[in-house]
Amino acid sequence: MAIVACLLIALPMLLAAFPYGVLKGVIEDRLSERFGRPVTIGRMERVDRFGFSPVIALSDVRVPGPAWTGKTDLARVATMRIGFGVLSLLKGDLALHDVTITGARLHLIRTADGRENWRGSERRGGAGGGNLNALEVRDSRLVYEDAKQRRSFDLAFVSDAARGLRLAGSGKVRGTPVSLAIRTPAISDRRVIPWPFDARLAGQGLKMHATGSMAAPLDTDDMTLDVTAEAADLKLIDAIIEAGLFRTQPVVLSAHVRRQPGRWLIDRLDGRIGRSDLSGRLTVDKTGERTKIEGTFASRLLDFADFSSDEGLARGAAKERAIGPRVVPDTKLNLAKLGPTDGRIAFRVARIVSRDGPSSLTAMRGTLTLDRRRLTISPLTIAMRKGRITGDVLVDQRDGAPEPRVRLDLRLADSSIAALGGGGGSVTGRVDGRALLNGRGSTLREVVGRSDGRIGLVARDGALPAEIAAALGFDAGRALLAGHDDRATLRCVVVGLAMRDGTGRAQTFVVDTSQSRLDGSGTITFPGEVLAIRLTGAPKRNAILRLPGSATMTGTISEPDIVVPREVKSAGNIFKAIGRAITGHQGPVATDADCGALATRVLR
Repeated sequence: MAIVACLLIALPMLLAAFPYGVLKGVIEDRLSERFGRPVTIGRMERVDRFGFSPVIALSDVRVPGPAWTGKTDLARVATMRIGFGVLSLLKGDLALHDVTITGARLHLIRTADGRENWRGSERRGGAGGGNLNALEVRDSRLVYEDAKQRRSFDLAFVSDAARGLRLAGSGKVRGTPVSLAIRTPAISDRRVIPWPFDARLAGQGLKMHATGSMAAPLDTDDMTLDVTAEAADLKLIDAIIEAGLFRTQPVVLSAHVRRQPGRWLIDRLDGRIGRSDLSGRLTVDKTGERTKIEGTFASRLLDFADFSSDEGLARGAAKERAIGPRVVPDTKLNLAKLGPTDGRIAFRVARIVSRDGPSSLTAMRGTLTLDRRRLTISPLTIAMRKGRITGDVLVDQRDGAPEPRVRLDLRLADSSIAALGGGGGSVTGRVDGRALLNGRGSTLREVVGRSDGRIGLVARDGALPAEIAAALGFDAGRALLAGHDDRATLRCVVVGLAMRDGTGRAQTFVVDTSQSRLDGSGTITFPGEVLAIRLTGAPKRNAILRLPGSATMTGTISEPDIVVPREVKSAGNIFKAIGRAITGHQGPVATDADCGALATRVLR
């Protein structure tokens, strides 16, 4: 019993007087294991003589960088003093009380391919300053170089009771010079809970300000903040927040954000990109192997051009000048660069506008669901000046192919020729459509240009100038003699394309009017939208002057061209037509098309 009693008395005395400097080699080994490279400590000794809150002094501490950084060290510290509780050491959860650092140089590097020099053989997180009573930092600097996001900073680091904790210096973000300043209260025994902070970044074309508080000093896992940002381009902001954003028109944003362990909760997001406004909320959950996002976004007014930079718009305009206007947009669909992210976002746009003039689209709403690089937009509703487009879009890149497989299942209902044509016109009628396509491509235009499936378009219950109706039946006489205000009924226009590898073969091509009927056969080839349609027409009663033969529709959907063969418009054919008109032998007249049955077939 006496021996046990002596041990119980001697053990605390031994701990109180333990010369921790003898553990220098052990500490070096543990740190080397942590960083995956040899960490060295020039000198390590206990400063105080006796007690259960020892103070350890270290000097010439060096943490080398990985081999690919060459001779650049991750960290060098001239001197450090660390105070801790012996009890926490015995429990295996070291709690630092006081830390003083002098002459530290921290150099963080990330390469363009994502390698980070601060990553070691183990990765551990922290929950802030814990029970730290005091942190003093003198004559220290933090250098950060990030080739992946094209940003760099060189910051002076100081912390003491008088000035608080300060990081201040300059840098560059995507070539733009900026200044950065971060301020918080000092870490001391005078606890400030919650712990406030203020961070400001300013430069030409980029300003960001974040102010908020943490649950404890340096506890970035539990904080609330308000953020404002102004930038010439959303991509500049993305260089800071790393959300995978894109280049845009100038942007102004504000947000109220909460940070919880493994989660970001954006309770409010408001902003403007160009003249387009944006509001919403978003939750980002990184507690599992895959990031989960959930949110809603709304816009009162949106111009799609605002989501491109001036350079991007110029490239698009140059491309259109080179290839001509296209009906199918060149919208990007590729998900190859998307990380391990799943989620659901609902969106609503109250009004769609265009800098190029009146837009045929007026509003939009839908829900995006992402599951392992499989993106669905369902349901999708796009309102038009008259009518609407509804349906589903599927973008599937789960197979790891460089281009996704895309499925389009869309319906156009209750629209009009005038609404689709961008304004008024001499031809009227209700328009319905159907597109069911499957194809691969990085843009919507590429997908349609390689797609299989079918496209149907129907216009009906309209009117058109009588001269056009007569011309459709190859009745040159009535086309010439029709009055300027004379009208004919447009019974239907029915087009049905069977798509194969981007080429649509016209299985149905009928233009039926009260005076004539035109039938066509041929192809429309995407992505060029090139027309190659042979047209034959006939009047529905004896013509004044009926021309025999056919015509060909060439050009593109946006810029069609009707080519009449030379022999059709030759003097001989005209005299033949006159002779037939005199004798009454003009050939068979056209009958009404079964518009209902044709429409049902192509819109199924």
